[in-house]
This record gives sequence, structure tokens and C-alpha cells, in this order.
Amino acid sequence: MSKSKILVVEDDRALSEILVYNLEKAGYDVLKSMDGRDGLNQAQLRLPDIVLLDVMLPVLDGVEVCRRLRATPETASATIIMLTAKSEEADQLIGFSVGADDYVTKPFSVRVLLERIKALTRRKSKPIEEDTETVARFGIMLDRRRYRVTVDEQNVDLTKSEFKLLDTLIRQPGRAFDRSELIDSALGEDTLVLERTIDVHIRALRKKIGEKAEAIETVRGVGYRFRED
Repeated sequence: MSKSKILVVEDDRALSEILVYNLEKAGYDVLKSMDGRDGLNQAQLRLPDIVLLDVMLPVLDGVEVCRRLRATPETASATIIMLTAKSEEADQLIGFSVGADDYVTKPFSVRVLLERIKALTRRKSKPIEEDTETVARFGIMLDRRRYRVTVDEQNVDLTKSEFKLLDTLIRQPGRAFDRSELIDSALGEDTLVLERTIDVHIRALRKKIGEKAEAIETVRGVGYRFRED
């Protein structure tokens, strides 16, 4: 079985060396870059399975690198974990909105980061069951087979996590899901995230569906549910 290929894009030389050492020790094939432009070029040339992407990079920042990776068919499916010293919710929303799979705030435990990489890899390696069923409620239509969402017949671009989250909620209107249930169903049972991460995803999802945001209701003290008409 071939090794998973990881590209580390980090301009902090000491942290980069620590990450490369530990990732190679864990059995990964590791590439590294010190700036965003070179990182983007390496990703498009070498096609890594996973990209560890610092946000504050010289030449081209990590958010723009992430956006361009997702916009390129050859790199669109790569697992992208953003690394940053920024911990504000707004910064996390930006990261998830451009397609990041996870968001890790510095300083962090390398061991925990390795487990998060493993969890994301397991989740993405699970076969996706083909399902032609579509569901439409409150002006929102979700099509699993085409991986498509429309709001009032207008296409809406969602990240994979946002799509799964909406899929979970819209198929059981009226049912209140607590945050741990949404982590398991939308992000995967092996995902190591704080429950508040679901709140970040919900905020991003509501913003993207615009006037239909009220279809996703907050259940105080519990979690969220899709509006039941």
C-alpha cells in the first residue's frame, strides 16, 4: 500500500521541521514549502493527498491557496487542514467557506494533529453510497447523486461538511439534533473537534442559503433542527 502524501506549507522553519519529522516518522511521504505561491505550485504538480496549510504565508496567503486548490479539479479533493495563530470565529468561518476540511489553532499538540489527520483520512476513504434521492423543503433542494443544492432554483456552493450537515437536517424536519449527533452524522464519528465547531458550520451554512436561513432553527440547550411546516 502506497504512503499518503502530505504537503506542509508553513513559513515557520522550526515548526515546519517538527511537522516533517513527525509526519515522516508516522509513515507519510512528506513535501514542504515555505510560501503560498510555491505551496500552490507544488500541490498542483505533486498532487498531495493532504495539505497542512498555514494561513499567514508570504507571497500568497493560505486562504487564497485553499480557494485555488478547491477550484482546480486535480487538487479539489485533497484534504486541507489550515494551521493558524488566529482563533476568532470569523477567521474559522473564512477557512471553512473556502473549503478547508479542518482548522487547527496554534499552538497545538502534534499527536492530536496526527489523530485528526487519521480521522479525516478514514472519513474520506469510506465509500460513498450512490443515492439518487432528492429532497426539497422550504425552497431548498438537495440532490445527493449530483452533490447539488439549490435555493429557489439557484445553485449554492457548499463544502462537503456543509452539504452533509444540511443533508442530515433536511431529511428529518422537526427533529432536534444535538451537536454530538451532528458531528457523527455530518463530519464523521472519528472526527476530533469541539462541539462548537458545529456552530461555525451552521453559521456558514445559514449565510450561504441567505433568506432561507430561518429554515435551520436553533434549539436552545440542545442543538439544531430543520423547520417543520
